Amino acid sequence: ESVIACDTYTWAANGQTYTTGGTYTNTTTNTAGCSNIATLNLTINNSTTSTESATACDSYTWPANGVTYTTSGTYTNSTTNAAGCPNIATLNLTINNSSTTSESATACDSYTWPENGQTYTTGGTYTNPTSYAAGCPNIVTLNLTINNSSTTSESATACDSYTWLANGQTYTTGGTYTNTTTNAAGCSNIA
Repeated sequence: ESVIACDTYTWAANGQTYTTGGTYTNTTTNTAGCSNIATLNLTINNSTTSTESATACDSYTWPANGVTYTTSGTYTNSTTNAAGCPNIATLNLTINNSSTTSESATACDSYTWPENGQTYTTGGTYTNPTSYAAGCPNIVTLNLTINNSSTTSESATACDSYTWLANGQTYTTGGTYTNTTTNAAGCSNIA
């Protein structure tokens, strides 16, 4: 008889298990007392295995089976190799996760964000994608409020002296004077 098997074959004629192909014979005595020679033409095809490692951010789609994984672990995929025997592929997968953080800031006129070194003059929501040690994105969001400083100007003419209501000081010489206070938004008001 001719047999093709994967990895091993146990021949019923003699109960022996074979792991290599070849021609084997088994001699017994038939009911008539004569020799009965059985011949086995055996072909052994081997199973195959493979192992691969992968590291990904958040998820990984394994080309071997098209499945997307979101957690680290060891995964296997069984298929049939070209010889018609099992092919077991093993994936050792490490999943690193992205992260997001959020911060708020309030500033007068402008704000320089230490996260990226950029200066902003208008309030709004800004993002800065960076990378952290595991190589995955770390997205930082800035919720920024910009309050503006204010300036006012007034002119006055007086005889001998003038007491400015903005600061209560009395001036005896003409000139340009400034007084800095805080406006309703908590920023400078320069009069």
